[in-house]
Amino acid sequence: MRVLITGITGFVGSHLADYLLAEHSDVEIHGTKRWRSPGDNVRHLPDTVRLHNCDLRDLASLITVFEEVKPDIIFHLAAQSYVQTSFTAPADTLETNVVGTSNLLEAVRITKIDPVIHICSSSEVYGQVSKEDIPIVEDTPLRPVSPYAVSKVGEDMLAYMYFKAYGIKTIRSRMFTHSGPRRGDVFVDSAFSLQVARIEAGVQDPVLKVGNLDSVRTFCDVRDTVRAYWLLANKCPPGEVYNIGGSSTMTIREMLDMLLEMTDRKSDIEVKIDPSLLRPADVTLQIPSFQKFQDATEWVPVIPYEQTLKDMLDYWRDDLKRNAGGRGD
Repeated sequence: MRVLITGITGFVGSHLADYLLAEHSDVEIHGTKRWRSPGDNVRHLPDTVRLHNCDLRDLASLITVFEEVKPDIIFHLAAQSYVQTSFTAPADTLETNVVGTSNLLEAVRITKIDPVIHICSSSEVYGQVSKEDIPIVEDTPLRPVSPYAVSKVGEDMLAYMYFKAYGIKTIRSRMFTHSGPRRGDVFVDSAFSLQVARIEAGVQDPVLKVGNLDSVRTFCDVRDTVRAYWLLANKCPPGEVYNIGGSSTMTIREMLDMLLEMTDRKSDIEVKIDPSLLRPADVTLQIPSFQKFQDATEWVPVIPYEQTLKDMLDYWRDDLKRNAGGRGD
């Protein structure tokens, strides 16, 4: 079996490659990357994982890769995935995520390959829900409140359209918050963990900058996430959409308190709101029901969030040591 991971150099893509190497050694793994993509997350991968230069905005490059690889499964994970950036670069976000996904599906149609395609949508498509709509199910109305969320609605609906119009075997996931080692430093729990590690290393003043601490999130470990994605592609019927999420629900403030218990600098750290971290429109209540996915696959998250947070903090501690003093502010 041949698997192609778009965005393999990213957070989730690199963990998916790790999972396949460890649990499905018979799978031939390919990944797409832009020529300028940083390779930090994939340097540990063996040469048997083949990387292909490709850009979602360039249809011809996708066609070339698909004709060469002829994958049985495509995990489409490449995206502009940071909500805050989407407010400052909405057109770029839409082009990367919507036009990029359109190009990917067109390349599948043009090359006449017949893979199962996992299209990674997002819980952000639901927008701000009321308490009466909790837990969020798959037929909850889509009310996106950021350019990123709009782009993910576009990806989601393109996948459905290509299934209905052309019979292309797309399956959509709406993944809720997922974290772990290698998580980008712009995402909330990873950003907090990096700041704590920097304070411990003496390269940041003991002031931890935060945004809205009252938002409620349900967290899932990335290693549980990639296991779910494999089951999605192998057990779920094309054309369907599934919520996937963890079982640890808390406010961002509670998450921060949990993190601060993991450092001996807790009493020294001042928590300070940074207005630049507040979004123009925020989604503050995200609690999923993943019953539909569980019924289809029997998947359950098994890694406790305390472990996720500890592993993320240790990742940043080690990263600072490797880089001899860490990053600039």
